[in-house]
Amino acid sequence: MGGRLNPNGVQTLLTQHAGAASKRCPSLTSKRVSPHVLTHSALELLQAGVDSSVIALWLGHESIETTQTYLHAHISLKEAGLAKLKPYERGKSTRFRRSDHLLAFLESL
Repeated sequence: MGGRLNPNGVQTLLTQHAGAASKRCPSLTSKRVSPHVLTHSALELLQAGVDSSVIALWLGHESIETTQTYLHAHISLKEAGLAKLKPYERGKSTRFRRSDHLLAFLESL
């Protein structure tokens, strides 16, 4: 009692509580509730302006630094991905054009 939960324990508790919650919110019965979904929900709360200390308490983290690590990593990954994209230009459709180098490589396989 009071120790760390393994992933199966977390999923079991989440399933139990989702089942209980679905009695008050029937739409939950058709949804997949998982720890991963909860993490994304927490990130959406942050984007909605909820303080990260509240999110840390909601997730059960002992330290707000733990929460910050996850939030920072998630935001950094998004920013890195967006930085690789070209800005959208309205009306200009681009289509993939293969190169001769690519064809030569594929034919050599």
